[in-house]
Amino acid sequence: MREKIIHKASELFLTLGFKSVTMDDIATEMGISKKTIYVHFSNKTKLVEAVTFTLFENICDGIDCICDTSSNPINELYDIKMYVMQHLKNEQASPQFQLKKYYPQIYENLKGKQFDKMHDSVSESLQKGIDSGMFRPNIDVEFISRLYFNGMTGIKDESIFPKSKFNMEYLMENFLEYHLRAIVTEKGFEILNQFINKTQSKH
Repeated sequence: MREKIIHKASELFLTLGFKSVTMDDIATEMGISKKTIYVHFSNKTKLVEAVTFTLFENICDGIDCICDTSSNPINELYDIKMYVMQHLKNEQASPQFQLKKYYPQIYENLKGKQFDKMHDSVSESLQKGIDSGMFRPNIDVEFISRLYFNGMTGIKDESIFPKSKFNMEYLMENFLEYHLRAIVTEKGFEILNQFINKTQSKH
């Protein structure tokens, strides 16, 4: 039952927002009593926390799969972007923003976990790119991986990139190209160019 509650709450939170969905709403949607939810979660904050970290773990598992099977680090980044976009497409209520505003402690914990995860996987990916001759050998892996995390987090800030001017796919696409152009070798640029041409032909 705990998993079912988390699953249904995830759907509602991502569609309607953490703030506006009540325990009553979740109970009604599931056709169960509110008491049943409180057996598993003592309050809404606990449920929000469980939902947040379950979603995070699921995305991490998907990213790990991509990293294990990817043919090269440029493909890997584009595959991860596609995967994350699929996960974000049902989010109509700016969950990151709501989490930060109404559940700052959970948001900070999540950000820490996101940083650790992204820092590890991006560092590994950068090293792979250097070893395979696709990324410049003199790049500072520690610096670039932190810069990448900061950029990826920054483009989600709606006060800087309002939804009325930029959609998330556009932002991720352009940030990725910006990031890769700065670190690729000629060999890497040939592969990157295939992705750039593909996306430009879509627009």
